[in-house]
Amino acid sequence: MNRRRRVAAAAMGGLTLLATACGTRLPDSAFQAAQGSAAAVDQGAGDNGGVVGPESSAGPGGAAGGGANTGSAAGAPAGGSDGSRTGGQSGSGSGSTKTATKNTASDVGVTPTMIRVGAIDSISNPFDPEAFVGPFYGAKAFFQDLNAHGGVNGRMVQLYSCDDRANGARNQSCVRNLIDTTKVFAFAGNAIFDYSGAPYVQQKDVPDIGGQPIDNAYSQYSHIYSIYGGLGYPRNGQVGYNGTLYGGTENYRYFKVKFPNVALKAGVVYYNQAASASFGKHIADGLRKEGYQVDEEQVDFALPDFNSAVIHMKSQGVQYVYDVMDVGGNESLCKAMDQNNLDVKAKVTTTQSWTANIKTGFADSPHCRNSLWAMGNTLNYEDTQYPTVKEFRAAMKRYGYDGPDKMSEWALEGWASAQWLADAMSSCGADLTRKCVEAYMDRSTPYTGHGLLTPRDFTVVEPPPTYNSDACINVVRWQDSANGGQGGWVTQVADMNKNCFAVPYIPYQP
Repeated sequence: MNRRRRVAAAAMGGLTLLATACGTRLPDSAFQAAQGSAAAVDQGAGDNGGVVGPESSAGPGGAAGGGANTGSAAGAPAGGSDGSRTGGQSGSGSGSTKTATKNTASDVGVTPTMIRVGAIDSISNPFDPEAFVGPFYGAKAFFQDLNAHGGVNGRMVQLYSCDDRANGARNQSCVRNLIDTTKVFAFAGNAIFDYSGAPYVQQKDVPDIGGQPIDNAYSQYSHIYSIYGGLGYPRNGQVGYNGTLYGGTENYRYFKVKFPNVALKAGVVYYNQAASASFGKHIADGLRKEGYQVDEEQVDFALPDFNSAVIHMKSQGVQYVYDVMDVGGNESLCKAMDQNNLDVKAKVTTTQSWTANIKTGFADSPHCRNSLWAMGNTLNYEDTQYPTVKEFRAAMKRYGYDGPDKMSEWALEGWASAQWLADAMSSCGADLTRKCVEAYMDRSTPYTGHGLLTPRDFTVVEPPPTYNSDACINVVRWQDSANGGQGGWVTQVADMNKNCFAVPYIPYQP
């Protein structure tokens, strides 16, 4: 089994949930009413689609405003470099005068000395102000650090951001302003709740590199590249394979192998809302495929009775709890678990909830908090023994993004997104074009983000897979005792590239 298929299974098993239902957060359609209110506010706002930039030292707080498209390049050094960069990133330190003098205005958004890059993130959304901002912080820190080390072949990166407020119409405005007015060369660090502007990105042949696949567009369009790779999908205008997505069962297999003496009894909690219930049942199908006895608990979205769900799971002897809900639902479920003394082996969350603010967010449920586990396909942002993670952490601290409200696994993946684009741009040399960048992205050689990521690429695999003999994942657990009692995510596997399983694929209709 080749390395590309390894990441396909890992990503689809643990992150198809992310791609189709925003991790354990409530899927898109559940928030249509809330989005309607946001849309009403946005109509006629006249603020240039929220585009601000270029970003320098300012955070995304002004992204909802109408900043003019003027300013200095992203990453004017705030205090300079501390020497933490290891030199592993293609493009860093490559801005020699000899190289720069050969540069030309080779494509849209490119001059001999500058590259315009866009970032769209659903920051000021009606659901969770920290849910979609992590990738922006990571990408911004990367470009700032990159510019401090010479940029890409002598070109500085100017980062323009746009907050689409988790609203589809506003997303289209962000997309069109960044492409048509700002003239960005590419996108990086995107975390978009409703990527309504994706067809225009595709139409204009603009590369979107390493976005978080919250919206199905990342399994649909050829110019839009997920941080988790192509997962074998043809990306020919249809979602997945003719409208069907696939996920492996490696996340469930992991616990079965890790804790062979723990009863295979799992609970899956979801709302009485179509998308939430549909994906909850998909999780239940995968668990049953692995031999688990599954207790499905549906709660009312408007007035959820978590106590009753928890009491029933307790009566069934549940040892593993999964859910398809928003962050408030997660926290309330954990609180009910503590109140009713439901002691489980693992309360399983996703990469999106792999954040530094768990201790405060789950303050009312310390027992459940210490049973939180997460899985993904990226090194743990806590593991600074790896040079690439150490580099990321140093840059986040240097530029002021290292607080608990900003530090997260998604921030690390935003960094990896920007790095992937930088590597692709660096491969083009002086003649930087979108076509060259996409040739780098579409190559068969797996990309690992200099060790940050399990191998991934965008090779198309047809017909749809039914089995994967090599699905690899990283696994972490929250522990209050970590980091001198400050709390943190502790990695549970020696090597994510060797923590691999042979598992079946389960089809899912988004």
